Amino acid sequence: MKKVLVGGCFDLLHEGHIIFLKKAKEAGNYLIVLLESDEKIRKLKGKGRPIQSQKIRAKALEELGFVDQVIPLPFMETEIEYDDLVKKIKPDVIAVTEGYTDDAFHKRSADLVGAELKYVSKVVGDYSTSRLLSKKSI
Repeated sequence: MKKVLVGGCFDLLHEGHIIFLKKAKEAGNYLIVLLESDEKIRKLKGKGRPIQSQKIRAKALEELGFVDQVIPLPFMETEIEYDDLVKKIKPDVIAVTEGYTDDAFHKRSADLVGAELKYVSKVVGDYSTSRLLSKKSI
């Protein structure tokens, strides 16, 4: 089994998320999604976020036929906490979106377990929950 690990907020699941997740799945045969906590998203993106609770976001991801496992994360403040989880999962591939992620963080995570860091998609079009929300308010 070739395990592919991705992570993110996945708030208001949209076409950009779907494209990314499908391409990530193509890099292996078992797709694991690390789902950020509500508290972490609030800290990163501000008041009013996430739009959907972690429970609802997890359910939406689980409903996608190609996502094999969703791991709802507790609030994590340090890279060491993420490192410990990556070591437990031991993915073969860590899949990321080119031009949208913290490359150094993901490269270090991949190096920890000897995983391949794979850019599976580029940021495409206008897919962003923040952009979708700002369009709605115009």
